Parts: sequence; structure tokens; C-alpha cells
Amino acid sequence: MTKILVIDDDDLVRGTFVQMLTRAGFDVAEAKNGREGLAQYKSQSPDLILTDVIMPDQDGIETILALRALSTTIPIIAISGGGRAHVMEFLDAARKLGADLVLAKPIRQAELVDAINRLLARDGRKTPV
Repeated sequence: MTKILVIDDDDLVRGTFVQMLTRAGFDVAEAKNGREGLAQYKSQSPDLILTDVIMPDQDGIETILALRALSTTIPIIAISGGGRAHVMEFLDAARKLGADLVLAKPIRQAELVDAINRLLARDGRKTPV
């Protein structure tokens, strides 16, 4: 089963993504910040990472850079809140610094699952179906 690591500091948002992805057939791990996410990546070897960009302690950009130092091949999707000012600037920076794909919140389940499946198929990794 394909394992997805969801990194987001907002408990409600993270929980929503975990539910959406679990319903879609993925095995899902979660982390509440970038530091925890890096530890989870090292111990659980997920197939794909979904990370928020704006987080306290270690933001998504720092997390993406640290992940890329560990692996150039792990698919990473960066996400950020659609209502905040300068969201696209943060997402553009995330893409330039190593995210394979960026999505603005709110994100529908079908959109997220499609994005994940496209990245996994591109890399020849398994999908839940």
C-alpha cells in the first residue's frame, strides 16, 4: 500500500487530509511540524510527502530543503492556505526549491488524489488502485 506523509501544523487541516487520503486507499502517517516530519520520513520511508509551507518551528521551505538533501527522488507536494496574502509567492518558492507540485488550499479530495496518483505514476511508484 502506498504510504503518504502529511505534514501540517493545523490539527484540523492535517486530520482532514489524513481522512481524505485514508478513504482514498492510502496508508497515511502524519506530523505536526517539519522537524517531526523529517523524523517520520527517516523512520517510515513514505512514498510521497504532502507538506504545508507556512508552519512554526520549521516551515515547509526548510523542510523541503532538508528532504531534498536526504533524497532527490521522493515526490513532494507543497500546500498553502488559499486565503493568505502572497500564497502563490510561497508556493512558487516551494516549487523552485524542490517541491514537485504545489496546491493552494482549500483542496478537494479528488484534486489531491489525482495529483498524488500523477506524481506516483510519473515516478513508477505504486498507486492505491
